[in-house]
Amino acid sequence: MRVSVILVATLFMAASASATELDTRFLQGLGGSHYLQVESETLGRDFHIYVMLPDGYEDNADQTYPTIYVLDGGNLFPLLVTYYGYLNFGQEVPDAIIVGISYGSDTYTGGNYRSTDYTAPSEERDYWGGAGNYQTFLSDELMPLIEENFRSQPDRRIIFGQSLAGQFVLYTALTEPNLFWGHIASNPALHRNLDFFLQEPAAAAPSAEQSRLFVASASHDDEQFRVPALKWIEHWSGEDETPWQLKTVTLEGHNHMSAPPASFRQGMRWLFSSEK
Repeated sequence: MRVSVILVATLFMAASASATELDTRFLQGLGGSHYLQVESETLGRDFHIYVMLPDGYEDNADQTYPTIYVLDGGNLFPLLVTYYGYLNFGQEVPDAIIVGISYGSDTYTGGNYRSTDYTAPSEERDYWGGAGNYQTFLSDELMPLIEENFRSQPDRRIIFGQSLAGQFVLYTALTEPNLFWGHIASNPALHRNLDFFLQEPAAAAPSAEQSRLFVASASHDDEQFRVPALKWIEHWSGEDETPWQLKTVTLEGHNHMSAPPASFRQGMRWLFSSEK
């Protein structure tokens, strides 16, 4: 009888705990993260924004930080923030602010518009092609908000995206090469509109520092993604003049879904390699 009572009490406690809001203060890998709900006038939709501030942020009132904007933040923010903590502790990457941009859902019916927001037009999908509007949301709404409220360095903005979000990284590098100083595209999905990404890029601002573009393609990525990515790499690796410094890598042994942490680590190390 005593065992039964303990079991019932344990189940009751578990059920009660599941009904409460998760407190991330005790998940130290995510500790210090801030939440903002942002309504975009450009897109007419809300976004859930998570901001991780580096250790010592409150103690160094005059210090500013590179800022990494992570697309698909609902999934990748907790993964990369925790991984960043390990890399930063090992002095592989510098202190930085990380901004996760989340739809709050993985489904279109739940409000996830990544197939529109992250893509250039495609003749195969009439709902693709919203990347220009999404870029305006970032440049005119979100980034000014972050830079007004946190000590973010405007000249050290970095964007990270995987798959279709990797397509958006290449889109913004192609159309506004100086909007971000650093670009990390992980397994960019260019399978429906590759030709758009082979056109001549926009010119960089004459006085601007040349931005950097890191593109990673997993050796075991799905063929529909891997083949167009390799065509993109072959095309741009053969160009003498581009508005960005380009670094491309193959992530040996990785597939489409295992690549983001490896892309993040190698991309960040390369972006800051000349600043050590």
